[in-house]
Amino acid sequence: MLAGLAERLRADGISVVTTREPGGTPLGARIRSLVLSPEERVAPATEALLMTADRAQHVADVIRPALARGEWVLCDRFATATLAYQGFGHGVPLGTLQSLIATAVGTLEPDLILLVDIPVDVSRTRVAARSADSGRLADRMEREDEAFHRRVRDGYLRLARENARFRILDGLRPAETLIGEALAIVREKAAQA
Repeated sequence: MLAGLAERLRADGISVVTTREPGGTPLGARIRSLVLSPEERVAPATEALLMTADRAQHVADVIRPALARGEWVLCDRFATATLAYQGFGHGVPLGTLQSLIATAVGTLEPDLILLVDIPVDVSRTRVAARSADSGRLADRMEREDEAFHRRVRDGYLRLARENARFRILDGLRPAETLIGEALAIVREKAAQA
């Protein structure tokens, strides 16, 4: 969806940078391979610290420079992912994570957070099918049990209820429909700015 949204915004004449966390920088790509490696056993606190290191580098090398150039940044996951995965999913205290996030990003906050929500069972079926189609093994996060993924989803939904910057999209809709809905939301937000 991110690539499709970026393409539509570029067609509107908007300069857009797309990126992701973890892995939006060369250092981040190495952190991503560590964090997601099925062979690694990563303690929750270690995972949170690695994600924070990735985010700090990402903000310094990609996000702030793009914003300074007047570009829009579309990021596949950002700070709320840490709250959802490491906090709600793995049980690292939210206050600890919020302090780590503040260290990594300072006062930088997204203008808008699009949450593509999908039931856990559907998500797990899609991940399994993608892995089978590509021959790629599921990563460490994808291999977490169903209870973990339910805690993550519930955490995201709780964060969305508590933060007006969130907009929830129905992940069961076709990709093209999701892109259109996301574009409408982004255009509306830009008009309000």
